[in-house]
Amino acid sequence: MQTHLYLLLLAAGISAAPQMSSMAELLTLLQQMHESATKDVQNLRIETPDDIDDVNCVSRIFEGAEQLKTNPAMKKYSVFFQKFERLKQSLTPSLAKEGNCDTERKNATTFIKKLMTFIRKASKPARV
Repeated sequence: MQTHLYLLLLAAGISAAPQMSSMAELLTLLQQMHESATKDVQNLRIETPDDIDDVNCVSRIFEGAEQLKTNPAMKKYSVFFQKFERLKQSLTPSLAKEGNCDTERKNATTFIKKLMTFIRKASKPARV
């Protein structure tokens, strides 16, 4: 019985490792994007949720990432956008319909900071 439990925990750890590694990679790429955005996309304004923890704002986060992706200065970060798209399914809560989300158009660096916070929080295991 103890061996069975150990093998089960080992399998769970192995299956979680790629996602955590991907999250760490996303955050590293986002940090690079943030540094680049301070000089490359100063005039870009993105609808940014006021409260990153609001489940009604998840789709706004992905819409903002799409807007960032279309900016020519961000083409060099296509790897981030590909990885983010792959993780989108696991990051999106299964909601039937989102409610209202308070947003404000903010510069790209502010949006990227909020996106980093969102990914960090999404990568933490849920407390039971």
